[in-house]
Amino acid sequence: MGELDVERLVGSTLKEKYISQLLGDLEAIEQMLDQRMFDTDIHIGAEQEFCLVNEQWEPSNKAMEVLKALNDPHFTNEIALYNLEANLDPLLLTEDCFAKLHEQLNDLLAKAKTVAAKQNLKVILTGILPTIDSRHLHTSFMTPVERYQVLDETIRDLRGDDLELHIKGVDELNLHHDSILFEGCNTSFQAHLQLDATDFAAGYNWAQAIAGPVLSICANSPILMGRELWQETRIALFTQSVDTRASNFLLNERDARVGFGNDWARGSIVDFYKDSIVNFRSLLSANFSTDSLLELKQGKIPKLQALQLHNGTVYKWNRLCYGVTKGKPHVRIENRYMPSGPTTTDEIANFMFWAGIMCGRPRHLDNIHEKMDFKDAKGNFYNAARYGTAAQFYWEGKLIPCKELLLDHFLPMAYRGLYSMNVLPRDAEKYLAVIENRIKNKNGARWTIQSFRELKKEHKTADALRILTASIYEHEQKGYTVDAWRLARGNEYVPEEDQKQLRHYMNTKIVTAQENDSADLVLKMMQWRNIHHVPIMDIHFNLVGLLTWEDVKNYQHKPEALKKSVKSIMKTKLITATADIAMLEAKETMQLHQINCLPVIKGKKLVGIITTNDF
Repeated sequence: MGELDVERLVGSTLKEKYISQLLGDLEAIEQMLDQRMFDTDIHIGAEQEFCLVNEQWEPSNKAMEVLKALNDPHFTNEIALYNLEANLDPLLLTEDCFAKLHEQLNDLLAKAKTVAAKQNLKVILTGILPTIDSRHLHTSFMTPVERYQVLDETIRDLRGDDLELHIKGVDELNLHHDSILFEGCNTSFQAHLQLDATDFAAGYNWAQAIAGPVLSICANSPILMGRELWQETRIALFTQSVDTRASNFLLNERDARVGFGNDWARGSIVDFYKDSIVNFRSLLSANFSTDSLLELKQGKIPKLQALQLHNGTVYKWNRLCYGVTKGKPHVRIENRYMPSGPTTTDEIANFMFWAGIMCGRPRHLDNIHEKMDFKDAKGNFYNAARYGTAAQFYWEGKLIPCKELLLDHFLPMAYRGLYSMNVLPRDAEKYLAVIENRIKNKNGARWTIQSFRELKKEHKTADALRILTASIYEHEQKGYTVDAWRLARGNEYVPEEDQKQLRHYMNTKIVTAQENDSADLVLKMMQWRNIHHVPIMDIHFNLVGLLTWEDVKNYQHKPEALKKSVKSIMKTKLITATADIAMLEAKETMQLHQINCLPVIKGKKLVGIITTNDF
């Protein structure tokens, strides 16, 4: 679908025009089904999202400049200014189609890397860029395209509040934010597979049934903002990033706009789209330039612009898409759950594995909706996202460990499916061997976790994340698939002294007290934990004072003073800093004022602390 000038769907006149267009699109697609106009050949295609990073391995905001320099219709922007997308040409699913797709993917990325290098940037393939932090969620990092700004405003207005993010894994992440730029943290390799439009439900339900086990071996995004969360954290992150549902005291049954679904598909593609329109409020309208029913009467294939606009704001992990290729309409599954990277070979292997299973469905598993409880399929999917290859899956009435299911059931199924489509055996064996080696060794999520844990033994979290990103890039450049990667060494990136900022080295896990707390208890806590500095907060959690080890020495033999609150003995004249100053400047400030502790603030809020020991 070509670019439309979108706007918020408000006002009776605009809504009336939009609804008329949307209903016309539904009637048009129904007529095309009745007249058997849909393409019966099976094509594949893909979209490659990627990150742009600067010399410090942090997100760059120069995506628009890179896109302009690329000057290639295969590339387009994404919501965040550190992401771009490359769209690959569709190919008939047969013979060497995957090798051709891989060749074009490498060519496009080589072009992107060349253009990015001229601006001192690098291209990274990964599901979540490790070095993204809260700075990169500011609206200044949102791509200045009206569609994104309108969508952001609409979602926030529907919620009536800012966005909340809460993900709990090994660690826990809680954030409150004022835009949908959490979505920009996600980068995926979206695989497209055409479906038989006349038997849509069977193919779509099968895609739902196999999604969990397929996701488990593809996972590579376990870290967000230095926290170890889900094995494929994108699944939780994207769900919450564009959630239009506000928290309240009422039970809200409305579905999330990003999700797996709540039941098997039934009926035709028209029924599927009708359900989507019922379940999800339309958010946007546009300057529709065509009438779908009129185009059909004129012998043209309509673009179904209103339906596609609505569908573009409903983010199913298996999304049903309508398109037109070489003058023929088709429907396809857009697999959105597979992450970007970590190498193009890994991505094509993921795609081939999924496509092979899709085409290799055993006859006894036809009509899967009659043989598998939907909640088992959905549970499998979220277990895969949380636990990766450590998950267990319900399959054919049994609970089977992930690796056993993949090796004994899904790999043979993938081979049969690819051979049934006349895919060249050498290609099937080449790429499915990558999957087999990954099952037997490690996937991207496991490599990332093991590397990060080792790096944190010797490095501050911020440095560990930048080294981790540099290591991903280094391995990808060498072309080895992730199952063969060695853990990050630790010397892939060494920051220059003048590049070190306070935010990278300050401590954020801080013991604090409130000004009305007992002085005796707080000083005892400092002794118990050997803490030399405790920031003091007021009831609004603003920084108002500081207790130091000197205070412990001065008051531990004055029991009368300790019966009072912390407020009576804390220091209130504080020297503070902001997170964006250089470490050298912070050190000079501490030396100038002869202090051993420098609280780091944002406004009146404490965000970290740096001490002489940290230097």
